[in-house]
Amino acid sequence: MTIALQPAQHSSPRNKGQWYEQQARSYLEKHGLLFITANYHCRQGELDLIMQDQDTIVFVEVRYRSSVKFGGAIASITSAKQKKIRHTARYFLLHHGINEAHQACRFDFVTYENGQCQWLKNAF
Repeated sequence: MTIALQPAQHSSPRNKGQWYEQQARSYLEKHGLLFITANYHCRQGELDLIMQDQDTIVFVEVRYRSSVKFGGAIASITSAKQKKIRHTARYFLLHHGINEAHQACRFDFVTYENGQCQWLKNAF
């Protein structure tokens, strides 16, 4: 039996993004992380996945690129995007009454390109 490694070709970009986010969630759960929420939206931006790794809240950015032509998935997470992710994470913590000075947090990337998954812990 063959298992599809990619979403259907006719999927919209949003559906593909959701598919890869679900794959990333499953991957991280298999590695011991606990799911908190997905697609957290606020005025500041969006967080793809929020997970927990023991006592650490993990904010996860999921990226897929079908080609490395323009630098690949990792290169697509610019410093401006990182700043936006940090700002949104701070808002999430504030909104949930979590003091960021007393809560361990980290930012991870899960990238998909060339049929390969890569998990970068503490990416920035």
